[in-house]
Amino acid sequence: MRFRLTRDQRALRDGVRAVLARRFGPGELRAAVDSPVLDRALWRELGEAGFFALRLPEADGGVGLGLPETVLVFEEAGRALLPGPLVATHLAAGQVPGAATGETVVAAVDGGLVEWLAAADVVRGDAAGAVALRSVDPLTPLHRVPVRGAPDPVAVLLTAAEQLGTATRACELAVQHARTREQFGQPIGAFQAVKHLCAELLVRVEVARAAVYAAAVTADPADIAAARLLADEAAVRGARDCLQVHGGLGFTWEAEVHLVLKRAWVRTRRAGGGTESEQRLAEELLAEGGWQGAGLR
Repeated sequence: MRFRLTRDQRALRDGVRAVLARRFGPGELRAAVDSPVLDRALWRELGEAGFFALRLPEADGGVGLGLPETVLVFEEAGRALLPGPLVATHLAAGQVPGAATGETVVAAVDGGLVEWLAAADVVRGDAAGAVALRSVDPLTPLHRVPVRGAPDPVAVLLTAAEQLGTATRACELAVQHARTREQFGQPIGAFQAVKHLCAELLVRVEVARAAVYAAAVTADPADIAAARLLADEAAVRGARDCLQVHGGLGFTWEAEVHLVLKRAWVRTRRAGGGTESEQRLAEELLAEGGWQGAGLR
């Protein structure tokens, strides 16, 4: 299957990328790491730009776009490592007053975890007994709660879109470093081992992109599960390979690469990742094959 974005979709993607580059570039990312407080002004700007109201009907004050366009926007958010409970607030648009405009920050109980609980104005789900965790990602504060619920398929897909964006950033960082870093009088990208790492990065990104875009079109639970698994793998393995390309530099706090890996790690813990998506995909495949309930011999 071949996907080609429409002119409007490309314009939307490029516009969001430009806004995020201007408003949350490397300098702002580093400042956020040094002072991990949710930027309310940025949140309201996102609301004014329609980020949270993308799928809300125009009659209700929303943008009136579909799931494919929303996936493109969340992919760019993942590429920028934009912090905050983006998925939870987006899903609350039209249901929680102020969520669509960015005036209200919404957190959600997701797979026994709550992101940005202390910064939220509204928490969807039962967060009673929440216990603060030490998050590996300095831009994603976490609380654990004893409640687990069935994941929202749209939340699973939008998380996959964010992971896709983060995998893309890892690929871009690796290629950029391979082109500019020199050893023995030539760019390290000239060495076969580094070429292979960069090629594998790109392959995983493009396979995940095809799966995520397909799931956005079909909204099928099995497609969403497959997309999530591929996007999680592309983000985590891509960030690890990016670290390898950077060598010892990639492990330093001053480098950006470790933030990419940490964000990818934390997202895999959201509902719908790992074994949950594997189970969903297996159930769908067994049902399609007519084996459900027949047992395995």
